[in-house]
Amino acid sequence: MTSLLKTEASPYKEIDSETDKSTDVVWHLASVSHQDRVAANGHQGAVLWFTGLSGSGKSTVANAVDKMLHDVGAKTYVLDGDNVRHGLNGDLGFSDSDRIENIRRIGEVAKLFVDAGLLVSTAFISPFAADRSLVRELLGDKPFIEVFVDTPLEVCEQRDPKGLYKKARAGEIKHFTGIDSAYDVPASPEIHVQTANQDVQQCAQQVVDYLRANGLMS
Repeated sequence: MTSLLKTEASPYKEIDSETDKSTDVVWHLASVSHQDRVAANGHQGAVLWFTGLSGSGKSTVANAVDKMLHDVGAKTYVLDGDNVRHGLNGDLGFSDSDRIENIRRIGEVAKLFVDAGLLVSTAFISPFAADRSLVRELLGDKPFIEVFVDTPLEVCEQRDPKGLYKKARAGEIKHFTGIDSAYDVPASPEIHVQTANQDVQQCAQQVVDYLRANGLMS
């Protein structure tokens, strides 16, 4: 897979991630362990992986969950798809290969947050089941909680908060999930919320209730 690396000589230099990988690197063991951080935080770290179509309400629900958790003293953070593309993933487009790399990178970042003992919510379309499975495997024995924000395409189009569906239907945006790019519906998500039938607070409470029922927070 090819990506772009910024240099002083030119705004970006093309690199091949298959041949230009870092070598001779060793994982550095921190003086403060994962368990030390979990004990200090008072709860386990976990990834809440919100997935669904554009306009389904992923970011809205993720932020409502984040607020609920923060209000009871949990250590949290939200990694939002648009926000991450402003910086870390600003060199990626929306082709299938770029979407895969987008999720790979955020999976690695989320893993670091979980190592720090945080409850990290990620709000990304993440359309491909294989990529979501890859992140789950990446987390190993750390909790990966898939939250399917299940909202019918027609409802997402009616909402269209950014006007993206209108542009996609007009052919102004290519590779748009649900229109000309596939979305793999989660087969067995840990949490299934339906924003067309539940309000934001009900959806968020469903997520928090899952965390408590599974011993991830008190």
